[in-house]
Formats: sequence, C-alpha cells, structure tokens
Amino acid sequence: MEHSSLRWDAKYLNLQPVSPVGVTFRGLTIHNAEVASSSTAGAVADKPIGAAHHVAAVRTGGVKGRADMVSVGTIVWLASELMFFAALFAAYFHLKNVTTALAPAGTQTMWEWGSSHFLTVGPFSWTLPWFSLINTIILVLSSVTCQTGVWRAEHGQLNRTGSLLDFRKWGMREWYILTFLMGAVFLGGQAYEYANLINEGFTLTTNAYSSAFFLATGIHGLHVLGGLIAFLFMLARTYLTRRFTHEQQVHAIVTSYYWHFVDIVWIILFTVIYLLR
Repeated sequence: MEHSSLRWDAKYLNLQPVSPVGVTFRGLTIHNAEVASSSTAGAVADKPIGAAHHVAAVRTGGVKGRADMVSVGTIVWLASELMFFAALFAAYFHLKNVTTALAPAGTQTMWEWGSSHFLTVGPFSWTLPWFSLINTIILVLSSVTCQTGVWRAEHGQLNRTGSLLDFRKWGMREWYILTFLMGAVFLGGQAYEYANLINEGFTLTTNAYSSAFFLATGIHGLHVLGGLIAFLFMLARTYLTRRFTHEQQVHAIVTSYYWHFVDIVWIILFTVIYLLR
C-alpha cells in the first residue's frame, strides 16, 4: 500500500496524513504570538491612540484564571524577607534574656536602660514613647491610603475625577502620592529620633541593646526607603505611558504587597522594642 495515497477518516480528530512523514493537524491551531496576546484564540491586539505599535491583549486585560507570575514571585520573595526579620527578632530576644540574666539583682537591666530613652510624659500623664507612637500611626495609616489606591487601580481609575480637595474622587495616583509622602514623613521622623538618641549617648556601639535597636530599626528603615523608590518608579511608569495597562495594574498591586509587609513588620518591631520592657 502506498503511504502517500493513504487517507484517514478523521472527521472527529480533523487529522489527515499527506506524506510518509508529514501529518497535518486541522482545527485548533494557534500561533505562539496569539497565545502570548490572549487567553483565547482570535483575540486582536489593541492599538492605543498615538501609539506606534499594537499592545498585546494580555497587557491590557491579563489572562483570566491564571495567577500573575509577578504577584506570585513577590509573595515568595516577601516570605524570605519575613524569615530574615524573624532572625533579627530571635537575636533581639536572645540578647535580652542573656543580658537580663547577667544583671545583678536590684540593678537596672540594659533593656530597662535602653527603653527609658524613648519614654516621655504625654496627655493624662501617661508615660509612653509618644514620638515613636505618632510616627507609627502615620506609617499604619499610609497602608490604608495605599490599599485605597489599589482599589482604584483595580477599577482602572488612574486619575482623580473631581476636585483635588474631594478625596472621594481621587484616583490611584493621588492615593499613592499621599502614601509616598506619609512614608517619607515616617522616615524623616526616624532620622530625627536617631539624631536625638545619638546626642544622648545612645549609639550603635554603646552596648548590646543599642546595637540591636539600630540594627533592627535601621534595616527596616532601608526597606521603607526601598518602598518609597518603588512608588516613584511605579508612578513614573504611569506618566510615561499612554494608557493604564494590566501590567501597570499588577505593578501597583505588588508595590502595595511590599508596603503592607513593611507596615506589619514595623508594628511588631514597635511593640517589641518600644512597648515591652
């Protein structure tokens, strides 16, 4: 039997051999470029007004039912960062236990000495680390403004739709700019606190407590600075492009992941270092 004359009835498979080594598959044949641009066959790339090239559909709408790799990668990376801060907390508590055990009975422990530098008398004669508490509230509230910006991004609202004084009409940009400013205020407050502590003789090399304090809060401050830089890059990207795409939306969301992580870590740090005696 000649192979070249062989024909299969393939009305269900839509399969037909046309040569001894070549087989043609008819039916669902999708080009790689089309797969990259849409989750379904036949999707047409969009071309924004003024753009030189078409924009793939996946960039404007994503792939339905598929987790975004940038989001997944960010979560995995933040999990590793969490382990890093967990190691810092472990070192902090170990130093506290060892130095407290070595302190003579009836004397002030190193941790009592260190925490006393943060305490001030405030309203109702309450002795608390008031300056650090206010700074913490600013950072926590910045997480609220950041999440509000995420909700605007998820609905595709990039800019405000009303007066700048009407925050209810703000878009993602306005909420993220406010978040950036609040984060910058927190960082400035931390620098001010460092300056006061150093003037009081509370430096990195004073003792184990001061070393642990500057190490933990300093590394967190670097993470806050990294978050502020991430906000700048994300906002600049929205100004440099002609339309708000799905990629920019994902960028805004993963930036919020990082910022929420920084806030949660600081709440734990503040409780452990400033409040626990």
